[in-house]
Amino acid sequence: MSDGRAETEMGAAMRRRWRWILLAVPPVVVFVFVYVRTHPLVFMDAHAHCIAFAGLQLEEYASEHEGRFPSHPKGYPNALLLMHEDCFHSLTGPGYDAAPLVEAMRTGSDLPEEECGRVYIQGLTKKSNPELALLFDKLPTPGGDHCHLPARMWAPVGREVWLVGCGHIFVRESDWPKFASEQVELLVQEGFEREEAERLFACKPK
Repeated sequence: MSDGRAETEMGAAMRRRWRWILLAVPPVVVFVFVYVRTHPLVFMDAHAHCIAFAGLQLEEYASEHEGRFPSHPKGYPNALLLMHEDCFHSLTGPGYDAAPLVEAMRTGSDLPEEECGRVYIQGLTKKSNPELALLFDKLPTPGGDHCHLPARMWAPVGREVWLVGCGHIFVRESDWPKFASEQVELLVQEGFEREEAERLFACKPK
């Protein structure tokens, strides 16, 4: 009899345990669904917008054009269209896709800044101050281009930057105001109008 009672109690305990597990599943599923929907950049392909690839392509362009990076009188988005289509995905940055660039190139239309996920500082050359940012993210992301899951879930938020001196750095969002202010001063020293330099570093994602 004691064995029978023990088995009955064990079965009841197992049923209670499964009941709690089943009750916990829906909230967990809802939490995961909401987290994924509200944090899409956590789950993006870490190399989908590799700034190192974009930077090396810009370097190659400059090498073929007497040290001058691409430039266009109608603004930096149109300057980016001078690059090869293969690197559009890395020029446009996280949170954006290359479709607007591809379409603008196909139709010959102007590309608005709002469609670019990265700000490109045109008018620089390979002889410019190597500490100047040439290309940088509009949208801060967890861990940047080379951070993979699961580390992206707790990585610090920041922006990838490609410098004229042929290298990329990751600037934490908490450090961005100071970095942007220093970059504005460097651009002014380079001959840029302060208002334009400030505008470029104040660009917001759409």
